[in-house]
Amino acid sequence: MRNEKVYEWLKGKDFESRLTEHSETIDTVEHAAQQIGCSEAEIAKTLSFIVDGKPVVVVMAGDRRVNSSKFKALFHTKPSMIPRDMVEEMTGFVPGGVCPFGVPEDIPIWLDVSMKRFEYVHPAGGNIYTSVKLTPEELEKASDAIGWCDVCKGWEES
Repeated sequence: MRNEKVYEWLKGKDFESRLTEHSETIDTVEHAAQQIGCSEAEIAKTLSFIVDGKPVVVVMAGDRRVNSSKFKALFHTKPSMIPRDMVEEMTGFVPGGVCPFGVPEDIPIWLDVSMKRFEYVHPAGGNIYTSVKLTPEELEKASDAIGWCDVCKGWEES
């Protein structure tokens, strides 16, 4: 079952045809890669952090982890993820379904450069059963991201 808010958001950007519904959950990078049929690295995982008491979303390649020093250089604080039991309240999406489409307007969205090495990436589509297939450039347009950042560990080595 698709998330209507995300569908309408994508429709407004002419990307609604890229939304795919899956029969099984895509709540983890591993599950998403299995359902989509791509590598775990091509999953665009959407992580939500608290920066200065407010949520910030960072989308990165599924095979990467946040580098604390790089994160702190950009956001001037250590990375602190939103507690799982507060994710839906703060982002509007359940854990495993957080996506960069249709989030509250006051939440900035950043895209990590670790995704630029792929032709397509696959972020969640607003719940644990949907994904969206986009090029990194299309993801930037579809998400209304603030811009690109580099907050991941060692993706250049892949």
